[in-house]
Amino acid sequence: MKKILCPLLISLVAATLAHAAEPYHLLKEIIIGGDGGWDYLTVDSAAQRLYVSHGTKVVVLDLAKDTVCGEITNTPGVHGIAVAPELNRGLATCGRENKGALVDLKTLQIISKTDTGANPDGMIFEPGQQEFYTFNGKGESATVIDAKTGKVVATIPLGGKPEFAAADVKAGLVFNNLEDKSELVAIDTKTHTVKNRWPIAPGEEASGLAFDEKNHRLFLGCGNKMMVMVDSESGKVLANVPIGDGVDANSFDPATQLAFASCGDGTVTIAHEDGAKLMVVQTLKTEKGARTMTIDPATHKIYLASAKFDAPAAGQRRGKMVAGSFKILVYGTNK
Repeated sequence: MKKILCPLLISLVAATLAHAAEPYHLLKEIIIGGDGGWDYLTVDSAAQRLYVSHGTKVVVLDLAKDTVCGEITNTPGVHGIAVAPELNRGLATCGRENKGALVDLKTLQIISKTDTGANPDGMIFEPGQQEFYTFNGKGESATVIDAKTGKVVATIPLGGKPEFAAADVKAGLVFNNLEDKSELVAIDTKTHTVKNRWPIAPGEEASGLAFDEKNHRLFLGCGNKMMVMVDSESGKVLANVPIGDGVDANSFDPATQLAFASCGDGTVTIAHEDGAKLMVVQTLKTEKGARTMTIDPATHKIYLASAKFDAPAAGQRRGKMVAGSFKILVYGTNK
């Protein structure tokens, strides 16, 4: 009897915790100001830092004080930065230069720049081989860079436009969404070749990607207003839930088993993972255009980039960004 009840009790406790954690609500706004667009946000929990791409630089925030503590400059067309805290290194993707910038995380100075494929966009650090990957949108490829030396190790043809990535160190794989192909690829980190290609139907045109390492689950934010959950070992789509319009990023919190999808329509869908099931527990209202996000697993706070915009002109979807209005929205479950 005890053996039968234990899994059920665990499931009930997990579901209770998920519901107890809602609703996520706005804790504060961190005003950054300045001009230019934005893309990826990256948290370094141990260092209590948040890295935010903004225009031609990366803004660094101290999360203990919620203030700007530095900048990484000379990164034209920057999309974001992947960090390797154990090596004191980061790699920023400079889309306008077709380069990856290797950064000293202590000084925030660029050590060197490396040629990548055309329009490096997404990026990730793979700790197993201690390598950075840049995912090159126009180049339809991945550039693998040694995190210590900044030298190119390999170039991997992907056969589609890559977006967000996730790493499974134990399995020796890096996953990436091919947005225009509605495919998920699994890259072997030792051979630097594509090991698997999986369709993501009923999902289409996936952008965001998050990973539950313990339970081997991938969460994909899809352009047809859907978040799909995929088994990272078989590539099978296990479940899906509806989300908002204009999804860009996804995050996952292993402590609460909550998956997040941030959308440009001003919503974040929060869903609870339970085995092969996925259930929406909250639709968090944010701000229009706040489509990129990340989570700090230490505090469970989520961070979204946003700004104010003028009223759009006739025939335009969005107006001009109001100068100096760029900010970070901080949401959490604590008061």
